[in-house]
Amino acid sequence: MSMDKIRRASHAGSWYTDNPKRLSEELDGWIRAAGLAKSSDVRGVIAPHAGYSYSGRAAAYAFGNIDPANISRIFLLGPSHHYYTPKCALSTATVYKTPIGDLPIDLEVIEELKATGKFELMDLRVDEAEHSMEMHLPYLAKVFEGHPVKVVPILVGALSTENEAMYGRLLAKYVDDPHNFFSVSSDFCHWGSRFNYMHYDKKYGAIHKSIEALDKMGMDIIETGDADAFKQYLLEYDNTICGRHPISVFLHNGSLSSMIRGWVCLSLNISDAEEQLNKNKD
Repeated sequence: MSMDKIRRASHAGSWYTDNPKRLSEELDGWIRAAGLAKSSDVRGVIAPHAGYSYSGRAAAYAFGNIDPANISRIFLLGPSHHYYTPKCALSTATVYKTPIGDLPIDLEVIEELKATGKFELMDLRVDEAEHSMEMHLPYLAKVFEGHPVKVVPILVGALSTENEAMYGRLLAKYVDDPHNFFSVSSDFCHWGSRFNYMHYDKKYGAIHKSIEALDKMGMDIIETGDADAFKQYLLEYDNTICGRHPISVFLHNGSLSSMIRGWVCLSLNISDAEEQLNKNKD
């Protein structure tokens, strides 16, 4: 029997609690507070990946919609923060650990994707350094508790528009399968001097209101499922949406309009906006 290759929950204890009881209670509390009805129509979410003290509450508005009953496989698409690749990369792990339960990797689908020759492989070190997919794992472990699901983690690199479309087409057949679920990892606007992004439309009043309007505009476009319109929006406003490539791959698979409607969740970097606002007052 082959040995499991385990990806540790490397950000537990820093980005979120590594105490299983506390983590479970936090997630339950946030999902309960969101008060959303579960819907089998929800086959994909776009949810944030900041530390849970910033994004945990917001993420519940995406994950709280999920009806786990008929789902057996979760595709995880996350941007790469530390490792440069112009391609998508597949995990070489066999299990993703979380403090509240482990998620096995779907090795069969990994092999299928590998066989296309379009993916590279990321070693365990790259996998464990990246937080974008890990921050979705505890929520997925919680929502799919008691349901046997496997995950297909795909690290999405700095893709050209052509490659976004190519990977989108490649994943389309998996989107069409109602037993598959897509968890796309992205924060939205990163605002402030340290992100070199200071877009501010004064007609909205406070800076955070301007950021909210900018993000909302992007979300409305995403909900139409129009990949080209999303690309135009990014070109025009240069919004610092760190999951722009995973979102674009997701939009390029052609089956989206019924799937994505309304299930986009927002994470604002308000602290930077307010810090800037205070500076402006001086």
